[in-house]
Amino acid sequence: MIDPASLDHAIAAHAKWKFRLREAINTGQSEWTVEKVRPDDQCEFGKWLNSLPLPDRMRKEWREVKVLHAGFHAAAADVLASALAGRQSEAAAAIAPGGAFADVSTKLVRLITEWKKTAAGPQAR
Repeated sequence: MIDPASLDHAIAAHAKWKFRLREAINTGQSEWTVEKVRPDDQCEFGKWLNSLPLPDRMRKEWREVKVLHAGFHAAAADVLASALAGRQSEAAAAIAPGGAFADVSTKLVRLITEWKKTAAGPQAR
């Protein structure tokens, strides 16, 4: 069974990335490396997602979130790589509305929110 609180935590944790990336764009520096950001199975949510029992991982919601979560990490790593390489305008465009990171981030949050409602049951809708 999916704990809706775990999904809330995932939304909050991934929302922080926009601020981290903006800071990297503004300063050209980050405490994070591209190599640490790119894997989608190393963050707390990725570990949790992959630890779910097989019946949960067979669900459509899990599969869709898994794909978008991997895309989120790839997009975040690309933004960070651009920012650290001095390509601020390229990085800023990716986090702006319509940019690659912004799009995948919005889709991921929307999908996790929908999954949370499904996990909470009919009374949450």
